[in-house]
Amino acid sequence: MRTRRPLLSAALGLGLALGGLSLTASPAGAAPAPVATDSVAAYAGSAENAAANKAFYEAVQRSVAEKRAANPGAASVTVIYNTSSAPSFRTQIARSTSIWNAAVRNVQLREGSNPDFRYYEGNDSRGSYASTDGHGRGYIFLDYAQNQQYDSTRVTAHETGHVLGLPDHYSGPCSELMSGGGPGTSCTNSQPNAAERQRVDQLWVNGVAPVGVAAR
Repeated sequence: MRTRRPLLSAALGLGLALGGLSLTASPAGAAPAPVATDSVAAYAGSAENAAANKAFYEAVQRSVAEKRAANPGAASVTVIYNTSSAPSFRTQIARSTSIWNAAVRNVQLREGSNPDFRYYEGNDSRGSYASTDGHGRGYIFLDYAQNQQYDSTRVTAHETGHVLGLPDHYSGPCSELMSGGGPGTSCTNSQPNAAERQRVDQLWVNGVAPVGVAAR
């Protein structure tokens, strides 16, 4: 899952190398198409990648904030997702969201209507990634070939980690979920470590949105 940055929306990938696989473009209507991409090498962290991660997280938070403004004192935040455009990955999505819901306290993921972000599936030579649509909403795209090459629940849990505010850290060990494809295809860990869990709870501790995230 490669990292990419469209001109009008922030996109970010898991950074799992595809190793020369020849894949077709995303099917029409599978997910909002990015305006443009660059060819950032797998595992190559950069300031641009970090900015893309942050932009996706902030877009989801703005979406949540708009719907929860009437209840600012909530002890935890519920982020709503939709899987209707990723039917092949419903099992992996359910596992990954359950993993995160058990791991953190201040934010919970739940499938429902009027979602803050959506999952899509298809073929894309860039692999799986998370992106904003430029309108305060986000989506996660899950690539077929990549999810066969790498542990699919790890892939999905990693991409979902971006929704919760975590950046890629490709140089990390297998025990670090956000190390993505850095440890190689043999890594099947789909659990965030203690530092990742703590960071997510810190990011969402203010309930609806952190100080400094401007409203749309």
